[in-house]
Amino acid sequence: MQGAATKAVLAIARDVPDDRGLAERICRAYVEGLDVDGAALSLLTATDSRLTLHATDPTADVLEELQFTLNEGICIEAATTGRPVFVSDIRTATARWPMFTATLLETTPVRALFALPLQWGTTNLGVLDLYRLEPDGLGDAERMDALAAAEAATLMMLTLRTDSGELVDARGSWLDPMVAGRAEIHQATGMVLAQLGVPADHALARMRAHAFAEQRLLIDVARDVVARRLSFTDEGPR
Repeated sequence: MQGAATKAVLAIARDVPDDRGLAERICRAYVEGLDVDGAALSLLTATDSRLTLHATDPTADVLEELQFTLNEGICIEAATTGRPVFVSDIRTATARWPMFTATLLETTPVRALFALPLQWGTTNLGVLDLYRLEPDGLGDAERMDALAAAEAATLMMLTLRTDSGELVDARGSWLDPMVAGRAEIHQATGMVLAQLGVPADHALARMRAHAFAEQRLLIDVARDVVARRLSFTDEGPR
């Protein structure tokens, strides 16, 4: 059974103009679905090149800026480890992130923080940060909902970043593995699923993740797979 945040993310229409517009809708879906007070989505937070695509409010914006300035905090940890981080009371994390925690407590009313990496395989897109003003953690069902919604959001961001406009299918689908009726993508998806032994949607996602990491279009990656210039293993593309 899908949670409220997952339903809200999956309900996002594919009429967003760009990745900032998509990030805004993803953040809004989380605020509404998980009853958190704010959210921010940043790309490439595990590297020196970082970009906050959207923050729902000034507090969320300060949260991102503090972490990027101090190079420590919940978002940085989620980005570098590839694992979600949940802190129900930031006052218990002073030893974990001393500078970030001290500054956050001095400058904001934030008390609970949750960071969800937007990651597919070994490709890190960025992190979604959530906060609550009260020291109130996420329950088990809320955590499962948050993680499921993050997976959907990751695939949406990969789709938006690696497709050209001509690859949008007639239904405007985000997650359909057979996009746009392109023969090369159909064929490449079949080849990658055979190489990895995974379902078609996962094979397509692996190609999208590689396209994102290499700053290429999905169609170009698919053509390399079909031409056998590129193959995929459990360790990554080669």
